Amino acid sequence: MLNEKQIDFFSTFFPPVYISEIEGIRSEATGKEIKGWFVACPYTPRRMMELPERTVYRKIIQTGRLAERLGAQILGLGAFTSVVGDAGVTIAKALDVPVTTGDSYTVTVAVDAIREAARLMDIPLRNATAAVVGATGAIGQVCADLLADDVERLYLIGRRQDKLEELRDRLRVHARAELVIRTSMDVLADAQLILTVTSAVHDVIRPEFLQPGSVICDVARPRDVSAMVARVRDDILVIDGGMVDVPGPVDFHFNFGFPPGKAYACMAETIALALEGRFEDYTLGKHITRERVDEISAMARKHGFRLSGFRSFEREITPQQIETVRRNAKKAVALRTAST
Repeated sequence: MLNEKQIDFFSTFFPPVYISEIEGIRSEATGKEIKGWFVACPYTPRRMMELPERTVYRKIIQTGRLAERLGAQILGLGAFTSVVGDAGVTIAKALDVPVTTGDSYTVTVAVDAIREAARLMDIPLRNATAAVVGATGAIGQVCADLLADDVERLYLIGRRQDKLEELRDRLRVHARAELVIRTSMDVLADAQLILTVTSAVHDVIRPEFLQPGSVICDVARPRDVSAMVARVRDDILVIDGGMVDVPGPVDFHFNFGFPPGKAYACMAETIALALEGRFEDYTLGKHITRERVDEISAMARKHGFRLSGFRSFEREITPQQIETVRRNAKKAVALRTAST
């Protein structure tokens, strides 16, 4: 058995990996069927951060060329390959097929997931306090834009005060929510809904920050939420950003940890573009527009993609687990009230 450091080192020398053929994708709107392929860039996220960008680009481009040889007409970048460097721009320039990171539909599904989780946890959106951690990033900005229409107060949390002020001033024009900017995590204690999407290599959200009954939607990869949160706080609902139902009798021929027929939102964006015949560079770079998010959302809905339940730390969340969290949260609130 290799340890983690050995895997990081030896992955440098692995070639791109063919994993499986994807079959059975069928549009609900048009009946069009398509197929695709899973191919893998063998670097771990830590290795991508350690190596020079040019080296990482080279390996991702090699992986993209494998997809081209298989017959792919569009390439979706998944996990850390979508955020490294310039978020796909250099990769797209080097390949003959168009490229997308899938981040536009990731925004839609993340916000839909936190809205649905709020409903299940009896948190009225219109009166809620929410927070976006990593608010000045590409995904965080548009998530904040959407959530600012829903809630009463929205914390915009990031590292740079100037970027936060710029975002607040832009959103303030149409936002329903009161917008509050912060560079520290202590305000998470006030938030009932937290959407986190930093590009940190280590987890940044710890259990002591959080109030009972709150919902955290962790869109970041690697994760922002410490696994300790799930272990020591049974009164908080942590979700991974939502699963997506893929239309048709789809078979991925590969177990990536989801139930049959379900996928990550970034994968769903690539599939939806293929069903629509939109073979073009779609979501690239560090700027995502609200218009593009709305467009891919409508496109995906048309072809039959939809939010389909939650996962937490790679496991499906059952209705019974949600009920348990709700019950534990009520107990924790009652104990706090009694002690004061």
